[in-house]
Amino acid sequence: MKYGESTFDILYLIFAVTTGIVILCKRKDRIGALMGSAVLILGCGDAFHLVPRVLNYFIDADFTAWLGIGKLVTSVTMTVFYLLLYRLWLRVYVRKENKSLSSIVYALVAIRILLCLLPQNGWLQNDSSVLWGTIRNIPFVVLGILVICLFFRTRKQIPVFRFVWLLITLSFLFYIPVAVAASLVPMLGMLMLPKTICYMILIALFWKYACASNTETAQA
Repeated sequence: MKYGESTFDILYLIFAVTTGIVILCKRKDRIGALMGSAVLILGCGDAFHLVPRVLNYFIDADFTAWLGIGKLVTSVTMTVFYLLLYRLWLRVYVRKENKSLSSIVYALVAIRILLCLLPQNGWLQNDSSVLWGTIRNIPFVVLGILVICLFFRTRKQIPVFRFVWLLITLSFLFYIPVAVAASLVPMLGMLMLPKTICYMILIALFWKYACASNTETAQA
């Protein structure tokens, strides 16, 4: 199992970071900057958690603190990723920004990050309680629901983004049980595999959109 999981994690990180760089190089506009930055933040943030996890399989050392810190970094960067998805939605669909909605989004991001930074999370011990796993994820889930609703409303406008709302929905359905109760039921950690696959498909859609040469996409 350790070889299969480690190989998958490494391939995912390489794919995410490489794709982020390609998007930034391929499409030098605001949309490209948002997509490329979102993918890089996703990949680099996950690396803080996945690299210690892989090393823990093969090196006889105590990685407890590194694994916990990695989860903290991933929690923060994942939040920023969804903020960038919101900004991307505004840019791609040429929507006039709703100041009230944006204020709610930024407030949720700030609250989520603040909750993640509190010592009650027990990151250094890599031992977060179910209570704090639930508390810190409440604003994150609300943020995710907002982004899902936005992409769902506009799903028919750009074919390549038609199922973005579904991929995000599935990723949350796989993520929440792990974030909340994996400390009690370690086997729930296996749900991170399909969650990561959802993100890989999402990254591939960004790549496809960034590399598209048709006029409609270029003007989006």
